Amino acid sequence: MKAVSLFSNCGAGDVGYATAGFRFYVISEIIQRRLDVASLNHPDAISIGGDLRQSWPEVVDAFRASHGLQAPVLLCGCPPCQGMSTAQSDRGLEADADAGTRDGRNLLALPFAHVAKELAPTFIVVENVPAFLRRKVYDPSRKDPVSAATLLTRRLKNNYHLYTLVINLSKYGVPQSRNRAFLTFVRKDSSAAEALIQTKKAPFPRPTHGAPELPDEITLDHALGELNLPALDAQSLESARTPEYPMHQVPLICAERYDMVAAIPPRSGASAWESNVCPSCGSVDAEQDTPLCPQCSSPLLRPVIREEDGTWRMIRGFRNSSYRRMSPDEPASTITTASGHIGSDRTLHPWENRVLSPAECAHLQTFPSDFMWGNAIDHWGHSPVRQMIGEAVPPLFTQMHGDILASLYHEKDSSMAMDSDDPHCLPPIQ
Repeated sequence: MKAVSLFSNCGAGDVGYATAGFRFYVISEIIQRRLDVASLNHPDAISIGGDLRQSWPEVVDAFRASHGLQAPVLLCGCPPCQGMSTAQSDRGLEADADAGTRDGRNLLALPFAHVAKELAPTFIVVENVPAFLRRKVYDPSRKDPVSAATLLTRRLKNNYHLYTLVINLSKYGVPQSRNRAFLTFVRKDSSAAEALIQTKKAPFPRPTHGAPELPDEITLDHALGELNLPALDAQSLESARTPEYPMHQVPLICAERYDMVAAIPPRSGASAWESNVCPSCGSVDAEQDTPLCPQCSSPLLRPVIREEDGTWRMIRGFRNSSYRRMSPDEPASTITTASGHIGSDRTLHPWENRVLSPAECAHLQTFPSDFMWGNAIDHWGHSPVRQMIGEAVPPLFTQMHGDILASLYHEKDSSMAMDSDDPHCLPPIQ
């Protein structure tokens, strides 16, 4: 089944669809090193680099060069989601279409629609954060404020039925909490569209975990046990890496921050913000917001900083999630592009004094063990690799999704597809 990938990142999500029987003939990605990794894992595909707003005709031409006017079965992609965030003040609230439109990434549904209309695939799949369904931008044609999902739907609705899924991927055995939106467009004149209507199904797999009649969601403890990698420690260069496993290494933590991390009880899921440990006095009885030990006035092993005038204060940050160990008894927290920063959202190892390694993050993202990285970690270092991992679509889910799409395309039994009235399926986008 012929496929085309846009916003391909490192090609990990596409690996899942490939396992389900799809073959990618064109992949497209703006960041060259990501495209290099994607090409390693999809060696038969033509690689198109550059900004899709300019390169989308090349994508169309590349597919048509070998297939003429034949349509691919699948067009898939994950437009950048950073512009959907409202964490920074200049991005405005979700309803602020002026701020939303200023970030051009929020309009990348438009070149996606151009490729879709030109190639007319049977299935179109778009993955993103749920804010993709809500974050307002101005439609360049009508000038009204709508979501990026609506931008795409308006341009495809004449020829496609749209099904929308919002779900935590831990429900599919992904060992992390990862709430995502999936839009699947099905061409109206296809047998797949007719089958979905007749059977009252949606083109998504049923959840496999986390319901009363299903297995429990996979915990972080279980997932790390599956890997069985050597212990690491972020205190020294020697203890922070394992030479025989290049992807299993972590950045060092400076001495004062290391002591703060080490003071968080292992397997507690606790945060350094809650620590009542003084380096000199040990455990003390301290107020929640105080930076200093009430007995000796030394800085507590909390996220504190010294001002220019010599006074100490607590670091301003997200106290519910930063400098916190992941809980071993639950799915991991969402693996993000900032997995290497101890002050980011729940990045600390549940019992070792460090963040998770790229190898562990990739496993939690369900990258297959034979995923090819080449010499990415040696050439580019931690951050670019962690960014690729954090922005990937978990291949475990895309394989399940691909299996459903393949069954629909081949007119086989689709009883394992989700019911269209499942609460995770949203009403049609207008």
